[in-house]
Formats: sequence, C-alpha cells, structure tokens
Amino acid sequence: MDGAAGPGEGSAREALQSLSRRLRVQEQEMELVKAALAEALRLLRLQVPPSSLQESGTPAPPGDSSLAAPPGLPPTCTPSLVSRGTQTETEVELKSSPGPPGLSNGPPAPQGASEEPSGTQSEGGGSSSSGAGSPGPPGILRPLQPPQRADTPRRNSSSSSSPSERPRQKLSRKAISSANLLVRSGSTESRGGKDPLSSPGGPGSRRSNYNLEGISVKMFLRGRPITMYIPSGIRSLEELPSGPPPETLSLDWVYGYRGRDSRSNLFVLRSGEVVYFIACVVVLYRPGGGPGGPGGGGQRHYRGHTDCVRCLAVHPDGVRVASGQTAGVDKDGKPLQPVVHIWDSETLLKLQEIGLGAFERGVGALAFSAADQGAFLCVVDDSNEHMLSVWDCSRGMKLAEIKSTNDSVLAVGFNPRDSSCIVTSGKSHVHFWNWSGGVGVPGNGTLTRKQGVFGTYGIVAQAHAHEGSIFALCLRRDGTVLSGGGRDRRLVQWGPGLVALQEAEIPEHFGAVRAIAEGPGSELLVGTTKNALLRGDLAQGFSPVIQGHTDELWGLCTHPSQNRFLTCGHDRQLCLWDGESHALAWSLDLKETGLCADFHPSGAVVAVGLNTGRWLVLDTETREIVSDVIDGNEQLSVVRYSPDGLYLAIGSHDNVIYIYSVSSDGAKSSRFGRCMGHSSFITHLDWSKDGNFIMSNSGDYEILYWDVAGGCKQLKNRYESRDREWATYTCVLGFHVYGVWPDGSDGTDINSLCRSHNERVVAVADDFCKVHLFQYPCARAKAPSRMYGGHGSHVTSVRFTHDDSHLVSLGGKDASIFQWRMLGAGGAGPAPATPSRTPSLSPASSLDV
Repeated sequence: MDGAAGPGEGSAREALQSLSRRLRVQEQEMELVKAALAEALRLLRLQVPPSSLQESGTPAPPGDSSLAAPPGLPPTCTPSLVSRGTQTETEVELKSSPGPPGLSNGPPAPQGASEEPSGTQSEGGGSSSSGAGSPGPPGILRPLQPPQRADTPRRNSSSSSSPSERPRQKLSRKAISSANLLVRSGSTESRGGKDPLSSPGGPGSRRSNYNLEGISVKMFLRGRPITMYIPSGIRSLEELPSGPPPETLSLDWVYGYRGRDSRSNLFVLRSGEVVYFIACVVVLYRPGGGPGGPGGGGQRHYRGHTDCVRCLAVHPDGVRVASGQTAGVDKDGKPLQPVVHIWDSETLLKLQEIGLGAFERGVGALAFSAADQGAFLCVVDDSNEHMLSVWDCSRGMKLAEIKSTNDSVLAVGFNPRDSSCIVTSGKSHVHFWNWSGGVGVPGNGTLTRKQGVFGTYGIVAQAHAHEGSIFALCLRRDGTVLSGGGRDRRLVQWGPGLVALQEAEIPEHFGAVRAIAEGPGSELLVGTTKNALLRGDLAQGFSPVIQGHTDELWGLCTHPSQNRFLTCGHDRQLCLWDGESHALAWSLDLKETGLCADFHPSGAVVAVGLNTGRWLVLDTETREIVSDVIDGNEQLSVVRYSPDGLYLAIGSHDNVIYIYSVSSDGAKSSRFGRCMGHSSFITHLDWSKDGNFIMSNSGDYEILYWDVAGGCKQLKNRYESRDREWATYTCVLGFHVYGVWPDGSDGTDINSLCRSHNERVVAVADDFCKVHLFQYPCARAKAPSRMYGGHGSHVTSVRFTHDDSHLVSLGGKDASIFQWRMLGAGGAGPAPATPSRTPSLSPASSLDV
C-alpha cells in the first residue's frame, strides 16, 4: 500500500538506527580494548621466553605445503594468521627468522589457514557494504588467511576433512587466531631498540600511533586502526629515505589582494614599488612592461607575520613600513597575540616589534607622525573600546593610551604639521585627540578627545560626489583630490572649490574602489573590493595587474603540459591562471560553488565538480560548457581523469565514486559504472598508471581499492595492491605517505597532498596555515619536513606544475594563491642554506623556512 509510513513504523526505524549507532560504538570500543590488551601482553612477553608461550598455548598444526609465502615476501618469512576482532580483513605476519632487519616480528606463530570472510573491510577499519555475505557478529575473533593467488584452493575446501571434523577444526583455528593475537608483536630489538606500538586513545582522541607488524604498518587516527601493507620491494623500513628533502621552496608569486574587508592597504614606496598585503604576507610589487603582461613586474615578500595582516603605514622616509596583524591561535590552540612590525622595505628585515601583549583581537589602523620625521606611531586595536595608543618607534615604548569609542574605527592619522594632534574616524564619528606630555617617559602621556562636528567653522564648499559611500580619498601631488565611490564605482578628481575635473568608472566585475595610491607621473593604483589591483589613469582607463578570488578556495588543478593552473571556490568563479606571466588568463561565473577540478590529459577540456552534485566539462580555449551532468544531490569532493584519458572518476559525499568513459577529445562521456563500498564520503582518489585501478580515501579514514576495468569491483584482498604503481598520489592515507601525519593528529589536520611528477617529494597542505615538503616515499612515523608559512588560513590544496618547477597552494578563508618555485636537487636553482629548526606540527621534525 502506497503512502507515508505511520508513527509506529517511524519510531521503529529510529530505534533501529539508534541500536545501529550503539553497535558501531561498541565495535570501536572492543577494538581499542583488544589493542590495549595486546600491548600489555606484548610487554609481558618481553619478560617471558618465547618457548614458554608456545608450550602453554595451543599446539601448532602440522605444516602445510600450501601455506606458501605470499608473493614479495622474503623466503625466510612465513605468514601466520592474525585476528583483529571486528576487523575481518586478511592480514599477514612474519615468522621470526634470520632475515632483513626491520621485518622480524618476534617469536614463532602457529600456522594455519581458513576461509576469508565474505564481508569486506577497509584499511581504515570500517566495514564495507559491498560484497556478498556478512562479516559476522561484532567482537568475534575470526581466523584470517594470507592472500592467495586466484588458482589456489580455499583452505577449508580440502576433501581430507569430514563433516564431523570441520567444527573441531574451526574451533582449533579460532584458538590459533587468539594465540596469535597475544604474540603478534616483534621484539623491540628487531626495531632498532624503539617501540612504535602504543595503545590508541578512545574515540575522538587526538593520538596518532604507528605499529610495524611484519609486512604491514598500522597507525591510529582518533582511535581507529589503519593498516597499510609494505611493498614487496622494501625489505626493511631502514632502507627508506630519512630527513627533510634536499629540495626547497621559494615564494615566487602571490595572487590576490585583500580589499574586500580592509583599508589602509595600498601605498607606493620611495623605490616605486607598490606595497599591499594578503594573508600573512606583505607584498612589494614593482610594475613593469604592460599591465599584466609577460615579464611585467616582479614581487618581493615580507613574511615576518604569524597571522593575517590587517593594515599598513609607510614612514615619511618612504622606506620603513609598519604592518599590524590580527590575533590567532597556533597548532596547539595557544593564542597568538596581535603585534605591529616595523621593517625595512629594502632589506626586508624587521627593525622593531611593537605592542606584543598590548593589543586585543588585532590591529585595525596605523599611522606614522610626519612633523618629527616619523618618530612616533599611533595604533588603534580591534578591542571593544578600540584602544588608541602612541608609541616611540625607535625604542618600542608606549607613551600614551586611551579608550577611543565602541564604534568601528576605520582610519587614524597625525596632523602633518603638529604631532600632538591626532584624528580618528569611523562609523558615525570623527574624533580629534590632543596628545600632551610623556615624550620619553613610558605611559605618562595623556590623550584628550574633542568630538568633531561638521559645519562648526563653516563649510566652504560641498558637492554631491558619489552614489552611496565614499571609500577612499587621495591628495595628489598637484593639490587636487581623488575620491573613490562604493556603489557607483566612480573615481573623481576634484579641483579647488570641489569642481569635478575628470572622472573614470571602474568595470563592475572588479568591484568598488577600496583604496587609491599615486604612482609616477599621472599613473594611479586602485585597489577594489573584489580583491583586484588596477593600474592606469583617468584618461586612458585602468587594467588589472593583480587579481584574486574573494571567498574560500578549494578547487585546484594544474595543466598537463603548460605552466597554467585552474582554481575555484565559494565565490563561484572559475579562474585559469598563467604561471609564466602571473596573470589571469580567463574567468567564468559558475553560478554555483566549485570544489574540485581536473584537466583531461590532453589539456583540451577540464572537469569541475560543484557543491550540488553537478559537474561540468569546459573547453579550455573557448570556455564553452561541453558537458553538464548531475550525480546525486550532495557535493562533489574530487574529480580525476585516468592517465590515458579514457575514464573520469567523480568522488561524491554520497559515498559513491561515479565512473564515466570519456571520448578521445574529452568532450563526451557516458556512465560506465559506480564504485560502491565506502561507509563515508569520498575525500581523495588516484588512478593506477595502467588506468585500470583506483585507490580512494574517505571521511572515516578508509583506504579502498577498485578494479574499474573489471567492472568497478572492490578489491577485497588489499595485500595484492601493495605493489601497484599510481599515476598520481593525492590520497592522504597510504603506506607511501603515512609519515606525513603529525603526532596527535585527529585525522583532519591534513587537507591535501601531492606527489611530484618525478616521484621525489611530497607536498602537504595542513590545517595550521602551513605547506610542508617531505621526501617520497614518506613511510617513517613523524617524518621530518621543510615547513613554509604565509597563508593566513587552513591550506586547502597543493599541486605541482607539469614539470615540477613550481608548486601552487591555496589558502582557505584568506582566498590567497601562492606560487612556489622549486629549488635545490633537480629544481630551478641552488638550494639556500639549511634553516634552523623551529617547533612545528611534529615536534623537532620540521624545518621552518
């Protein structure tokens, strides 16, 4: 009978779901208890000779010639059975014997075999819904068999056992499996005297532990075990590279400008460089050639700040710069206090640090005094009272402080002829302050306020200048004034008596005028609310020299044969960037949030995944949409073409990977199949080099493998995938990259990962505003890295260009794009001197550069 379910049926469904959730929690708790028990017994076994354990345990069954070592194992190693409670995967351990160091796994284990359970299990420990049969009741210790070739018969199908003997054999196998649970860990001596095994924390813990088990490595994220098999070519983990990579990164270019929500953000220095900021970086840009043209200009960067820069002030000498940062937190949750840096724009060296611990929330406005050659600095912070303070620049001493107003303060400045007079302006106010006394005596100065009232001395002239707010004023060298409008986007030049002399209108797609700076001659620099920096004059108009996104960024892909890359994000803009000219090639309004993208191997088309389950294929030359498809109604997190371009894989938040066959030019596609088996949303995926298989990660830390060419089937025997070669490596979970995870990670600390095309290094984007560079493979726990700051928000994605000459990284909320140049071994230039060690995500394991 059709119709809505009754109240009774709905209550039953809710009760069933509640029981299912409780069952999953109990399964996790059982796994943790068993891991802790194994640890305790392992420590106990270190005090007891192996022979006593063997004598007190279940006798090992006679050897069976069919129990040959799996392919790739050293001949001296014999597989044994391991049971992990609810983990119904096939696992293999090594029998202790003389062999390569690092793979010995302790005392002899009983031999035996059994049928592999019909249910499947991911490497992350979560059971999969695909495959026939059921993994059985939770908590039961199941016997497991080592991986076998397709032509090897199942161990329980032998005709030598009668029906009456099978139950007894089954119980014997369970006893053997339980015995292996107690003695599965090797001695600390076989691991170089170190014991990497430790008990995982409870559900939700931030502990990350690593466990070497013969031919597998296990780590824990939030108490969940993740098992990764060691490739057969690696006989010892000691063979793997250690230390940070010889390659280094140098910040080459920063795309974007913070104009959407900040002021006091655009100035011209004595050298002719334009200074502005985005994220934690202050950019010094030298225009050159044609605006945005090849070779037109260059950038230098001041990177002394630890959080986002909010305001700038230039000293009267045109060389020194003051920059104020906002408050933040470090990786351990400790607050980073707002501070002002005074630095030399020629050497990029910090000269003075002012106000550490004196400001709240952030620094909102700055100004140098002019009448006394910039001896003093006025600062307004972002606290509720917007504290106004005056500082001695040379000694870094606070001379006076007072609460200004509860309304937002947008600007501050000294009287150019009298440093004792200060003016602040902002929402609904203009205040004049008189500063007296306290020069040379910390804190003894006083500030008194006088409310500004328009018309007090008589208005000489007034004019209706703009529709809506006026965001910027600029006094030019010839005595005229420029005003920039918000709503009407007009730039107007005013002469004496407020006579409009000339005007220009900024194109709508650049946004409203946010800041104005005067360049050489009649040239003007204009910053806009859509994070663009324009260059030109009122007569000829303006062209963009710097452009950027205006909201959180997530999607990034690099061109397969050119130094170009594509980005997309929450501002619904799809942008193609030219890495050679450092300019925007084109942009397109997607009408929806773009979250992921990938170029076809030909470079002719690009696929873009949106937050609605919709994905597009666009021609990269014409920008025409050649395909528009919807798969489900949840956001897409990853799209990836196979290396031969014949398939397109689309990972969705509905836990499914959709596979499409693609035409040779990439313009046409048709549904080929679906990979179903993940128990959480898809986060990352990679294709094998032959284009037949996929490795995927999910939100609950699963690692699954798929045979796409064979019908999108999940590969139950993951051990057989240990030697498979991958065309790309962007999965954050896997043996080759597990060392990138910091100690204490909760599983969300790494947002993106990318292996270089020459397979020498791995770049990592983390949640703590840092980009890391590791050696590849990175299969040592808490591996050392080279660490690079500059982003002011979580780094959402990293990708190498086609020739590994550059790395591109995306900031999340700061909407910044950083282009890094690869230096050192195999890079574009000599490596700089080795930097000193500083604290990082993994204590004493990263180099801050």
